[in-house]
Amino acid sequence: MATALGSLPSPSSSPTTAPSIPANATLGRHLARRLAEVGARDVFTVPGDFNLTLLDELEAEQPSGGGVRLVGCCNELNAAYAADGYARAGRGVGACAVTFTVGGLSAISAVAGAFSENLPLVCVVGGPNSNDYGSNRVLHHTVGLPDFTQELRCFQNVTCYQAVVNNLEDAHEQIDTAISTALKESKPVYISISCNLPSIPHPTFSRHPVPFFLSPRLSNQMSLEAAVEAAAAFLNKSVKPVLVGGPKMRVAKACKSFVEMADASGYPIAVMPSAKGLVPEHHSRFIGTYWGAVSTPFCAEIVESADAYLFAGPIFNDYSSVGYSLLIKKEKAIIVQPDRVVIGNGPAFGCILMKDFFHALASRLKKNTTVYENYSRIFVPQGEPVSSDPGDPLRVNVLFKHVQKMLSGSSAVIAETGDSWFNCQKLKLPEGCGYEFQMQYGSIGWSVGATLGYAQAAKDKRVISFIGDGSFQVTAQEVSTMIRWAQNNIIFLINNGGYTIEVEIHDGPYNIIKNWNYTGVVEAFHNGEGKCYTAKVRTEEELKKAIEASLGPNKDCLCFIEVIVHKDDTSKELLEWGSRVSAANSRPPNPQ
Repeated sequence: MATALGSLPSPSSSPTTAPSIPANATLGRHLARRLAEVGARDVFTVPGDFNLTLLDELEAEQPSGGGVRLVGCCNELNAAYAADGYARAGRGVGACAVTFTVGGLSAISAVAGAFSENLPLVCVVGGPNSNDYGSNRVLHHTVGLPDFTQELRCFQNVTCYQAVVNNLEDAHEQIDTAISTALKESKPVYISISCNLPSIPHPTFSRHPVPFFLSPRLSNQMSLEAAVEAAAAFLNKSVKPVLVGGPKMRVAKACKSFVEMADASGYPIAVMPSAKGLVPEHHSRFIGTYWGAVSTPFCAEIVESADAYLFAGPIFNDYSSVGYSLLIKKEKAIIVQPDRVVIGNGPAFGCILMKDFFHALASRLKKNTTVYENYSRIFVPQGEPVSSDPGDPLRVNVLFKHVQKMLSGSSAVIAETGDSWFNCQKLKLPEGCGYEFQMQYGSIGWSVGATLGYAQAAKDKRVISFIGDGSFQVTAQEVSTMIRWAQNNIIFLINNGGYTIEVEIHDGPYNIIKNWNYTGVVEAFHNGEGKCYTAKVRTEEELKKAIEASLGPNKDCLCFIEVIVHKDDTSKELLEWGSRVSAANSRPPNPQ
């Protein structure tokens, strides 16, 4: 007994103490470090009482120390649009942080747009106090029921992963799983964090996070070889094969291998409208945008007369198919999706990465320049619009003639839903020039927030945006955030008195909007703080002066140029496209 007692520590001995937890080992700081690690060094925020402590913790982890910068936005919809634009600029991931339900459901439309466009976006929501879950209490910012899952259920349809963090024990795992899933799936994720948790130190956050190592996806080699063999036989027996790039080449990271295949084969390259900017337009065999009846001149004739076409990552919807009017035959097509290949009406091959398929196929194709030679024979260079006489009203085609001269490798073009889609498609992008628009979701107003986000990520680019007056009225406030963050974007506000794209689909008095003094609105946003230049132009001479001022003495300013044009001054492509989409929309019900 004495021996046993003697083995115990004496009362004067110091008891073993648990190691102290660093004060910065908090959930909020871990989230900041993770976001910065994956490329989201700017987080677009709107404060609300449920996310204030979280914002404190994100703010405390500064970019210089491996953290993030908070970019305060005017509303949650715009914050999520900005995260969308940020993700497009090649930084990897976009992120926004908003408050519970009133903030989340305001942001959700933009998150849905990012989902449709395959963009990795992290939407962080400050949620209820962890003690309120299961308490049968009714909280503010909700629909008045003691059930806090309404917001979660909404986000389940537009995100690929949802994490509700209401305890610290599994918070580390939930956050890491959500962010890594966004990266792997290239889709948005939703993270709700209880408002009382972000600032509490916890052992799981005591070390700087180990960088993600995502297991690389691999092609099934047997399936790949079979697909390449079948595709090579299909294309090599054709006389006039063409390649058409689609928007899913971005998520498949296959743009480079697509061009390598084109170089090896000698086939001409076209792109679908939503893939503009993914393929270098200075390529020697680039023939333009394939968009059915509204294609680049001579492009549709070449594609639709081909006896074989390979579509890389296409999305065929009513907009991209011009009201389902493409003259494409399935039996002539090879459809390559990010992980699947379908040849004609069959066979189909799964578990194949698009970039691996293109790389392997390139060495199996016989050189065939027949189609590009045909294109060269029929091609006629596009003429320039005639210059206006002094005092003549400015025309849209004259505007874009001058815009073409502004573009360089250090530019990025953002086109808003509307006639800007069609006018910007005709721009010839110099090497390195970025290009973005939102075709699948087609939300008017998207481009204002997206311009903010893209410019915040791509500091080496000067963003040039084209926005219609109707779209601008939806999200105009975020121009003030651009000024606040000293961005030097150039915004062309095309004022034609209404929703022109809607007019061409289905006209009515609801397409006419209240005219604003748009330059006056931007000057009010400026309010003497920051750098801002505005101009209102009605003639070609005024436009030239405004462009010179934007590129010269005001090159470091946010430049806003309101271009006043006639309400019926639209591209011929919009007229054609609108009539065909209208016909598709107005089809009568099928007989029962």
